[in-house]
Amino acid sequence: MNREQGFERWLRLAVRDPALGAELAAIRDDAAAIEDRFYRELEFGTGGLRGVLGAGTNRMNVYTVAKATQGLSNYLNAQTTAPRVAIAYDSRRNSTLFAQTAAAVFAANGIQVHIYPRLMPTPSLSFAVRDLGCDGGVVITASHNPAKYNGYKVYGPDGCQITTEAAKAIQAAIDPVDPFEDVRWAEFDAMLAAGRVRYIGEDTVERYLAAVDTASVLPKDIARDAAIVYTPLNGTGISCVPRCLKAHGFTNITIPDEQKDPDGDFPTCPYPNPEIREALTVGLAWARRTGSDLLLATDPDCDRVGVAVKDGGDYTLITGNEMGVLLLDFICKMRTANGTMPKAPVAVKTIVTTPMAARVAAHYGVQLIDVLTGFKFIGEQIGLLEKQGQQGRYIFGFEESYGYLSGSFVRDKDAVNASLLICEMFAWYKAQGQSLVEVLAGLYEKFGYYEGRLLSFAFEGASGFAKMQGLMDALRADPPGELAGIAVEQCLDYSTGIGGLPRSNVLRYLLADGMEATVRPSGTEPKLKVYITAVGPDRAASCRTAELLGNHFTRWAQKE
Repeated sequence: MNREQGFERWLRLAVRDPALGAELAAIRDDAAAIEDRFYRELEFGTGGLRGVLGAGTNRMNVYTVAKATQGLSNYLNAQTTAPRVAIAYDSRRNSTLFAQTAAAVFAANGIQVHIYPRLMPTPSLSFAVRDLGCDGGVVITASHNPAKYNGYKVYGPDGCQITTEAAKAIQAAIDPVDPFEDVRWAEFDAMLAAGRVRYIGEDTVERYLAAVDTASVLPKDIARDAAIVYTPLNGTGISCVPRCLKAHGFTNITIPDEQKDPDGDFPTCPYPNPEIREALTVGLAWARRTGSDLLLATDPDCDRVGVAVKDGGDYTLITGNEMGVLLLDFICKMRTANGTMPKAPVAVKTIVTTPMAARVAAHYGVQLIDVLTGFKFIGEQIGLLEKQGQQGRYIFGFEESYGYLSGSFVRDKDAVNASLLICEMFAWYKAQGQSLVEVLAGLYEKFGYYEGRLLSFAFEGASGFAKMQGLMDALRADPPGELAGIAVEQCLDYSTGIGGLPRSNVLRYLLADGMEATVRPSGTEPKLKVYITAVGPDRAASCRTAELLGNHFTRWAQKE
C-alpha cells in the first residue's frame, strides 16, 4: 500500500477521533504533508513510541497507540498466563485519552490493568510494576519534548524500560496488527465497571514515597531552612516532589503560579526540558524575586531535574554531568561517614556521561560501570545485581541528560529521589559554609577540568532521516584520524557490540589527553547528537578545546 492509498484508507476509517478526520481532510491536496504523515510507521524501540501528535502512521494518535497496545497484548499473552500491566500518564495533550485507550485494549485482551487515577511521575510507574506484581507497564509521555509530541514508554516486569531484545520481539508482534481491523477495542468506563481495569490506590503512592525516604543521607541535626523555588514545568512533579521535600523538613518552597498546574500546552515553556536555560526562565525570575537559594525544575513526567543555585548576585545553572559528579561525591562521602557504604559499592553511568565520574569513583573505591545511552541500561545493572542478591551494592547511577537514581526501589531515573538528594546536599554544604559552585570548583581542582558539551542537530522528515543516516555511514566508511586537530587514539563502533553491550548505532572517539567525542542518532527525536568531553589544565583551556570540537562537528553536520 503506497502513501496515497494509506492516506485514503485513514481518511475513510479513522473515525474514533473526529480531530484526525478533520486534519486529514485539510491536507488532501498537500503531497508533502501526506508524505510526512505516512512515509513510515513510528518506530517501536527500547523507548517505546514517540512522535508528533496527529493523523497518520508517523504520528501519535489513538490508532497508533491501539496498534502498539494490541501487539504488546499479543506478546504478553504469549509470554505468560493472566498477565497484568500498570499504566501511568503525564500532563501532555491526549495523555489521558491515550492511557485510557491502552487500558481498554489491554483489558479487551484479557489483561488485568492497574492505572493511576491521576497524573503521576514516570518513576512511580516503575515502582508500581514491581509493587503490584505486574508483567509490564506503560507510561504515556514524551518526557521533555515540545508540546506537539507525545509518547508510549514500555516497561518490563523488573520495572525497567524494555531491553533491546524485548523491543524487537514486541515490534514483531506489533508489525502485523492492522489498527482498523485487528485491534480489540473496548470502552474504558465499561472495563473499569467490569473490574478489568482498576485504579492504583494511594497505598502504592505511599509505599513509593516511603521507598524514596530510604535514600536520605542527611544527618538529622542539619538545618533544612533553604529557600527553594520548585517548578514542575506544568507536569506531574507537582504530585510528589513538594510532598517529599516537606516530609523531610524542606518547607520553605515557592512554586511559580504560571507553572504549577498541569498543562500540556506548556504556555510559559514551549520546550519543557530542564537541560536548557529557556525552560528555567520563569523559575529563575521567581528565584530572583524571592531571593531563594535554590531552583529545582522537573520535566513533565518528573524523571529529570535541572538545578540553579544562587551565586553572588545571580544564579548559576549546574549541568547534568556536574550534578552527577556532585551527587556521586556527596553520596560516597555521606555513606562512608554514616557507616552505610556497602562492601564493593557499584555506581553506573552511560558512555556519553563525563569520564570525570571515573576519577571520583576510584577515589572512594567504587566500581564504575559504563552502559549504553538510556537509563534502562542503568536499571538493567541494578536488576543483574538483584539476581545475585547484591542489589545493596548499588549506590548511584546517572546520565548527562539530568537523570539520577540513588536506590534500587525503582529502575528508572527519578526526579523525586534526585530532588530530595539535591536539597540534602545543598543543606549539608550550606552548614559547612560552602556553596555548590564552590564545591564543584574544588572537585575540578582535585580531579581535573572536564568540560562537557552536547550538540544536537535536527533532521526533520524523510529527507532529514536519510541525511542523518548518510552522515553516520560516512563516518564509518572513512574513520577520522583527528578531530579539530586532536588525535583520535581509538574509535569504538557500538554497532558491532562492544564489551558485551547490545549493538547500537553509536560511534565513540577516544582522543588524546583523556578527551572524548560520541556521535549517535537520538532514539526519541529526529536529531543527531554529539557529546563532547574536553580536558585541560584549567577551566578556560578545557572550554576553548570544547569550543574547537563543537565547531568541527557543527561544520560536519551542516555540510551539504
